[in-house]
This record gives sequence, C-alpha cells and structure tokens, in this order.
Amino acid sequence: MGLSAALLPEFDHEMANTRKTLERVPDGKFDWKPHQKSMPMGNLATHLATLPTWAIHAINKDSIDIAPVDAPPPRAEPASSRSEVLELFDANLAEARAAIAGASDEQLLKPWTLFARGKQILTLPKVAVLRSFVMNHTIHHRAQLGVYLRLNDIPVPSIYGPSADEGGF
Repeated sequence: MGLSAALLPEFDHEMANTRKTLERVPDGKFDWKPHQKSMPMGNLATHLATLPTWAIHAINKDSIDIAPVDAPPPRAEPASSRSEVLELFDANLAEARAAIAGASDEQLLKPWTLFARGKQILTLPKVAVLRSFVMNHTIHHRAQLGVYLRLNDIPVPSIYGPSADEGGF
C-alpha cells in the first residue's frame, strides 16, 4: 500500500467530521467571537473551509511563504453564510483529495518548507505536512469551532464518540 492510500481513510474521516461541524455554523453568528483576541466564527469557519488547500500546496509545491516580503500574505475572503462555507469546503476538499490520491510515495517523501518573510520556519517531508498542517491543523480548529458552538447553545456533533448533545455516532 502506498502512502497516499494509507492517508486517505484518515483524511476522509477527519474531513467528514469537519463538514459535520461546519454544517452547524449558524448564519446569524458569523461575527460572534468568544473573546476580543479570538477570530469571529465566520472567519474560523472560512479558515476550516480553506485548510484542505494546504494539501494541494504541499503536494504541488516545494515551499510556501505565508508572509512574503514583497506581497500581502495570502488570505481567503471570509465567507458570509454557512452555504458559502460548505461550498468552499467541498470544492477545496475535492481538489485536495484528488491531489493526495494522485501523489506518489516518491513525491510525498520529498521535503517541503514553510517560510515567513523569507525566513525558513520548518522543513518536513510532504507526507508529514499532510498529517500536521492539514489534518492536525484542521482538528485543532474544528475543536475551537466546537467550543464556539457550545458557547452559543448550538448542539456539538459527535466526532470520536458521543457528544453531550448527541448520544450516538
């Protein structure tokens, strides 16, 4: 079994759980945030919807600079509705999944570098980037979104086991 075939079941599982969480984001709460230092719910949902694009960047490029010296940092325009978030997520997810499925072991074992303002932050094999910057990063922000939902009395979906709102899977 190749690396991409080994990663895809986990990727599919985590992305399905992410979509399930994004489906709960209410249209009327996109500006809500739990603290002045926190991002608004709509921005967090948009970030989750765009995180799959990191898989595409990691597979198709050897590096990315998240804060280029000579240009503004890449930023997605925040979505303004749940349907827009879900549409964005679904499109990005399909593209990311295709990139992972089409990647060879040789390609996934090549190094990938993250830069900020031209300074090297880290270098990892592309397969590790998929696990950390795509899947783990998504899980982290999905959990944040779960807290946002809880604080707004919106039922939190079951993910790895029953939630306080849903008794089953």
